[in-house]
Amino acid sequence: MILENKLGITDQVELARAEEKISKQKAKQLFDSGDINQVQVGTFAGLAFIHTYLFGDIYDFAGKVRDVNIAKGETAFARVMYLDASLTHIDKMPQRSFDEIIEKYVEMNMAHPFREGNGRATRIWLDVILKTEIQQVIDWNQVDKEEYLSAMQRSPVKDVEIKALLKQALTDKIDDRALFMKGIDVSYFYEGYSEFKTEEL
Repeated sequence: MILENKLGITDQVELARAEEKISKQKAKQLFDSGDINQVQVGTFAGLAFIHTYLFGDIYDFAGKVRDVNIAKGETAFARVMYLDASLTHIDKMPQRSFDEIIEKYVEMNMAHPFREGNGRATRIWLDVILKTEIQQVIDWNQVDKEEYLSAMQRSPVKDVEIKALLKQALTDKIDDRALFMKGIDVSYFYEGYSEFKTEEL
């Protein structure tokens, strides 16, 4: 089923291409304009701001809590009836250390609050928390796609794996523009989008 969109696109492949291009342009703008510094750190409101920024030109549901149940492969995300309570709980979770931040990230991933674009928005959200709280970010180029996806799939039961995987990729280059742009490309690659390079848009 093709998602309703503001572009009037009815072809799945064409929509994926437009979504990648437009939202990568917006991710680049988020960094270059300094708007990323307006993100409320570690809150759903902050994540909704990022999601709206990336996808607001494409989807009416950008930044809005989904009203349908969704799953990906074997993973069923939080059911709609529990979403609000789940997001309230996540907002209150501590974020003082690397471990606490990743635990919060895992919970937000399980909430998967939006209809589409959760992973891409939430990885930016994660880096904003890490940057603010421990003055480090993840060099996503150091995180293998298959290892990341399988660790995330297992993370609700056991988060040791995802913590170890992301910890070895930490860097103190928190304001490095090239690192951010490459990170966006890798983040999109995890989701199967790799036609455009963010830097070149």
